[in-house]
Amino acid sequence: MLKQCIFGLLLSAATFISYAEEAPTSDNGNTAYIVDNLYTFMHSGPSKNYRILGSVDAGTQITLLSEEDNGYFKIRDDKDREGWVETKFISENAGIHQQFQALNNDMTLMQEQLRQAEIELPQLQEQNRTLTEQNQALSEQIEKLKSTIESERNVKQLASAKEKRQLLTYGGAIAFIGLLLGIILTIMLSRRKRYDGWA
Repeated sequence: MLKQCIFGLLLSAATFISYAEEAPTSDNGNTAYIVDNLYTFMHSGPSKNYRILGSVDAGTQITLLSEEDNGYFKIRDDKDREGWVETKFISENAGIHQQFQALNNDMTLMQEQLRQAEIELPQLQEQNRTLTEQNQALSEQIEKLKSTIESERNVKQLASAKEKRQLLTYGGAIAFIGLLLGIILTIMLSRRKRYDGWA
């Protein structure tokens, strides 16, 4: 926000500098100004021989209504009056007073924007602090979840290994018992046959 304010102020200053460097033109409907530190008379026609309609204050913004005629321009002033003013009293560039006023207005606007930015800065800092804390809490939760998942994976692996060992143990015991029973049955049957032969 502060950078935008400074940039806007610089842009305004550059704009007024460019106004001061522009060459004057005399197309119909152009804006111009009465030169500083003077007031001039407005005549009803393009020479001093025409009657005076009134005076136009220095620095007044005017509108050019005609091409130059006999060293005069037809103008419309800020009071919506129309008349003729000598060319030498007209400038395409805004006077120092107008430029200062415009820059002063821009400065006031920039100062207001800066004040608003200073008001918003603590709020943004607080939001940033809150978001940082939330991010840290979430990171800790993620680490805890990772640790829990890893622990559960290890428990499952241990349980699976234990189950396999138990199956192997049971299988071995069953095989051993079967083998033992087979041997016992074989011995018993062989003895029975022997006894039957004696009879």
